[in-house]
Amino acid sequence: MARLRVHNLTISLDGFAAGPDQSVENPLGVGGESLHEWMFSTETGASRFGTRGSSSGVDDAFFRAGEDGIGATIMGRNMFGPVRGPWPDESWRGWWGEDPPFHHPVFVLTHHPRPPAQMDGGTVFHFVDATPREALAMASEAAGGLDVRLGGGASTVREFLAQGLIDELHVAIAPVFLGAGERLFEGGIPAGYVSDPLIAGEGGAAHAVIRRA
Repeated sequence: MARLRVHNLTISLDGFAAGPDQSVENPLGVGGESLHEWMFSTETGASRFGTRGSSSGVDDAFFRAGEDGIGATIMGRNMFGPVRGPWPDESWRGWWGEDPPFHHPVFVLTHHPRPPAQMDGGTVFHFVDATPREALAMASEAAGGLDVRLGGGASTVREFLAQGLIDELHVAIAPVFLGAGERLFEGGIPAGYVSDPLIAGEGGAAHAVIRRA
């Protein structure tokens, strides 16, 4: 089966992966965008987000690693958008516009399945009511021999981590405090995982790679 990897999941110094009061105006919660300043300052991030970054060092290498060898993505519904409960219609097609950056199958976990959304650039969003193991099996098959990337939100990552399904988890620790929001490591980390030494990036974040022991 394909390896399941998490990349560029950023938390604050007080452990939050998103701020409070997530909305269309604040998709990462109030103050949540400050977590990702390190990404915006990278050469790859500048091309992705339209920022003025130019760094091609440690931060850029971590950012780019999340796109290498990935054939499918799994994400929670909260990462896909702000709509909760039954879908009122199919007009919401994600935060990323008509050409999302994935360019491969994306499996959105939801208790309210809907028909797939075919996007430009090869991205297809599949809305599935599945357990983590079932979703990983579907994504692994769709990945065609490549690895699967697990996106957010934090609760989705916690669920996969608790079941020991994640092979590699890259966490960036940003030098900010959010005070409230959604914690990544609520309840701790299950046995069987170890962390590489922290690596300092140019943008102020420290990078940890947590692996299955």
